[in-house]
This record gives sequence, structure tokens and C-alpha cells, in this order.
Amino acid sequence: MNITVRNGSFFYQKDTPIFKDICFSAGAGEIVAILGPNGAGKTTLLRCITGMLKWRSGESLLDGKSIHTMSSKELWSRIAYVPQAKSASSAYTAFETVLLGRSSHLNAFSAPKQADLEKAKEVMELLGIFHLADKKCNAISGGELQMVLIAKALASDPRVLILDEPESNLDFKNQLIVLDTMTRLAESGMTCIFNTHYPAHALQRSHKALLLSRGGDYVFGATSAVVTRENIRKAFGVEAVIGEIETPGNILQNVIPLQISESMPEAPEEDVRSIATITIIAGSNHMSDRINGLLHEYNHLMIGRMGMPYRECGLYLITVTLDGKRSAIQELSHRLTILPDVSVKTTFAKGQF
Repeated sequence: MNITVRNGSFFYQKDTPIFKDICFSAGAGEIVAILGPNGAGKTTLLRCITGMLKWRSGESLLDGKSIHTMSSKELWSRIAYVPQAKSASSAYTAFETVLLGRSSHLNAFSAPKQADLEKAKEVMELLGIFHLADKKCNAISGGELQMVLIAKALASDPRVLILDEPESNLDFKNQLIVLDTMTRLAESGMTCIFNTHYPAHALQRSHKALLLSRGGDYVFGATSAVVTRENIRKAFGVEAVIGEIETPGNILQNVIPLQISESMPEAPEEDVRSIATITIIAGSNHMSDRINGLLHEYNHLMIGRMGMPYRECGLYLITVTLDGKRSAIQELSHRLTILPDVSVKTTFAKGQF
């Protein structure tokens, strides 16, 4: 399902826009990350997208249909929204809370069926929280409550999942569970949008990113083109390094803030011509088809390619050599890196050409 925001603007005070004329879209199978400093309106944007707050101008559309023409049941059977978990006063158990996510599939006054109970159990097991099933929500930690709320959203079988800072209050393991779950859901065709304070999570997981600045300005596009040193400096007012961390399977990008940049001159990034090789190992035929589709999009950069199946291990090995703008090569590398079950390493030649 495609969700689109067309010329969305919102303000509490007329002369002080939270954001203005925002346009972006997220398609089936895509993960979109929304970033920005505190006070830029990230949570407000999500509430406008879902209709919980009314746009001052503009609209949200699902597959081209304005959400304001939909009934509440029609809308919430397609979209699930997970707010930031703060504290719970509810005496419901975690399982009962997750089961409430099935309400959009039930008629008024209908009791949950066996299939609803099984779905609630399934999503709790998926997130590794079924051991919380009988615990009261007012007696679990904030991080555990966050996982319960995500499970509740997944129980509704949404086609669009919208999460407000889902990694907040979570330890490393549970952050990875949430990020891995989003990746799997997107691979199954779900549309996922999430707010985050972690630019590295956007770089490592999302296909597209929207970066908000205070005052209503924004940048939207491919994640590798949006999460850059220059855009981070403009939005957050800090100098940052976007570095690479080599793991046994991939080279992952990370963002490290260095210092406040308010008194520092701008240092525009160079987009020089580069020669690079990308080495790819895919673990399935399905992924090799996806990889070939991506490489075809960047065929104009390619100066060499070698590939072969390693049937003994069920792997596909591909190496491509590219000549073009560094930003275009980095974009391709990023799009390959976020594919599941794929290992990618990109090496740039030293010097300029």
C-alpha cells in the first residue's frame, strides 16, 4: 500500500509553522525514516499523516484516496500507529493489550475468536515477549511496554505501520528485534514509517529518509542522499562524521557527532568522480534477482561485472566495478546493504580521476 503526503502544512500559531508544504511518499515494501532535532515536529507529523491531527493544508492519501473520506474502521484496518511508550496505568495484562489490536477486525460487541487469540500469541512470540503475557501493563518497564504496543499494532495485520521512536527506552537486543522486525515486514510488502533519534538506524535500515528542521524546512529522498554531513549540520547544528564500520558480513555506516557547528564555517561535501568495486554475497535466488534489478538501474556506472553461483553452499557471488559520482555509488551500495540476507562491501580507489 502506498501512503502519500501532498503539500502538508501544520501550525499551532499561524505565523509559526511546524512544517509547510511537505510532500513525500512511502510505497509497499519500503521503510521510511523521519529524523530531526527535538521540537522539529516529528511526532506531530506522524499524527497529521494518520489524521489524528488535521492538516492546516494538504492531505494524506492511501493508494490515492484521501484518508478523510474513509471511515475510522476502514482507515485503522489498514494503518497501525505505535506511540512513544511512557507509562501505563492500565490494569490489562500484556496479552489482553495485544489482543485489543484485533478490535478493527471485530464487529461491535463481538468476542475475540480463536484465530484472534492465536494472532496475539504469534506477534508476541515474534517480538520475544510472550513471557510477559500474564503481567499487568502497569507493572512492566517502559521498554517492555514499548514492545507490547508494537505487538498490539502488528496484531491488527496492518498494511502500513507507523512507529514513533520505537527504539526509545530499549536495550541493544530489543532495538535489534524491532529493527529486524521492520525489515522482515517490509520484505513481506508492508509499508513502514518510523521516527528515530538514531541517524545510523536510518542509514542501516531505511530506503528513504525525511529530515525535518525547525521552522518547517525539510529534505526527502534516498537515505544516503539525505543523511549527509551537510544536512546534519543544517538540521541539528552539529558537525558530524559519517564513518564506516567493517563487520564480517558488511560495511555499515554510522553517524558520530563531533561538535556544535554554530560558529563554524560551512564545508560543502565534494561529489567527485570515483572508481569503486562492490562485492556482494547473496544467500538466495530471490535476493539475486533483487540485486540484478538494482544493478540494472545503475548500469550507466558499470565498467565491469563478474558473477557466479556457488551451488555447493547455495550462494551467489557478484563483483561489479563502477565509475561515476561517489554519491551515486554510495546510493547503490546503501540500497544493496539494506537487503536482507545479503553481504556487501564497497571499496573506493584512492585519489581523484
